[in-house]
Amino acid sequence: MVAGGLLAAGLSAAALGPLVDVPGPQVDLRYATAQNFTGAPLPGYDCARRVLLRPVAARALGQAQRDLRREGLVFDAYRPGRASRAMVAWARRTGNEHLLDGYIAERSNHNRGLAVDVTLVALETGRALPIGTRFDAFTVAAHTANAHGRVARNRAILVRALARRGFVNYRREWWHMDFLTRVPWPRLDLPLTC
Repeated sequence: MVAGGLLAAGLSAAALGPLVDVPGPQVDLRYATAQNFTGAPLPGYDCARRVLLRPVAARALGQAQRDLRREGLVFDAYRPGRASRAMVAWARRTGNEHLLDGYIAERSNHNRGLAVDVTLVALETGRALPIGTRFDAFTVAAHTANAHGRVARNRAILVRALARRGFVNYRREWWHMDFLTRVPWPRLDLPLTC
């Protein structure tokens, strides 16, 4: 699989299938910076401006964005396996093992290029719409159903728009969407390069 000029060791490009750049959405890849729950950039995020997904998931995200007529701000998409492992190591090292119960894991659909962390952004201002918590707020307040008023409406708009295009929301994180596919795409550990 070729992405950013890299090929996974021991696997052919044909065996892995492509990851493609996702055009259009605003990008704020938090794991390429210190602005994430670990307080440090994660391994494998060597580029803060590339959003990669499997082609089918990238098309579905683009369709959902057109359906909404709003910009989508992408916090994370394809995630190198080493970044997921670093999250788990950070949780163990810092006494945050409780995050291993449903929030972070060594393996994820992000590693397959089939998950996206996203919010809604107003086209006119480029600012995120009210959504209730920050991205990576691993609390009950971030559970998709734990919201009222405008925040609940914005979360529902986001979830419905992506669901129409084949994504399923992870109920404990309003921002996390998994693309459903029967294809058993492999998990990857390719660094995200510019």
